[in-house]
Amino acid sequence: MQLPCELPRLISDGESEEKTPTGSWKACLVTLGGELFAIDLRHVREVFELDTITPVPGMPASLVGVANVRGTIVPLADLRRSLGVSPSTTPRYAVVVRHDAHLIGLLIDDVPEIRWMLPEDRLDPSGANQTGERALLSGLIRVENRVSGMLEIPALVASVEAATLEVSQSVKA
Repeated sequence: MQLPCELPRLISDGESEEKTPTGSWKACLVTLGGELFAIDLRHVREVFELDTITPVPGMPASLVGVANVRGTIVPLADLRRSLGVSPSTTPRYAVVVRHDAHLIGLLIDDVPEIRWMLPEDRLDPSGANQTGERALLSGLIRVENRVSGMLEIPALVASVEAATLEVSQSVKA
C-alpha cells in the first residue's frame, strides 16, 4: 500500500545539536480536528497509518481500542473531545507517545512537520494549565502565525491510567 504523502522522519540523520540555540527543542507538530498541536519529540516513538482499531469492551471513553504495532499492543486514545476540537473527520494516523514504560497511540489527522522550537516560541503559559478541555496542555507556542497547544504527555498518560483504573474498579464493584 502506498501512502498518499510521505510521513516525516522522526530520527534525524547527521543533525548536530551543537548548532542549535540554547533552550531549543524539537517538536512533532500534529493536526487534530483542524487544530495544530505540538508534542516534544523526545516523547514520540513513531507515527503509523491506521489500518484497524480493535475495540476493547469496558475501556474508558477516551480510549477507542488497541492496535498491534509490530507485535506490541498499544492503547489508542481519541483526544478530540478532551481538547475541544471538532470530531468531523476520521483520524488517518496515530502517533505513539512514550512516558516512562507506558505507550499510548494518539489518533491524529496528519503530521505536517518536525521542527526546532526556540525559547521565544513559547507564549505566556498562564492560561494553558486549566481544568476541562485544555487540561492536557502544558503551554502555548507560536508556530509561524498560529498559536498552538503543547500536549503534556505525562498528564495524558496519568489521565488515561486514572480513567482505566476507574473503569476497572467499577466493573469489580
